[in-house]
Amino acid sequence: MSCHTCHAVTVTPVALQRKDREVSDTADTAALAADPTLVLLTVEEAARRLSIGRTYCYSLISSGELESVPVGRLRRVPAEAVHDYVVRLRRAHRSDITVA
Repeated sequence: MSCHTCHAVTVTPVALQRKDREVSDTADTAALAADPTLVLLTVEEAARRLSIGRTYCYSLISSGELESVPVGRLRRVPAEAVHDYVVRLRRAHRSDITVA
């Protein structure tokens, strides 16, 4: 015979509000990243479109591999630059295959 003890978990309204806000913020970010009408993307949105991390996206920008532009004190990535980066990756991959 086994003994099971049930533990009640208390969730405060503040914790629920915080969780709702986190889910909402994530959904908003995902919706913005998927919006094809955006001309300039945040670094986070560009990273999301490329399925890479934010830090790696910043390193691509620093190295010049991914174009970015300053908008006041902000840094934005033209949506077309994301596409161009992928095209360059694909070309490099194809040339690696044909050489090998």
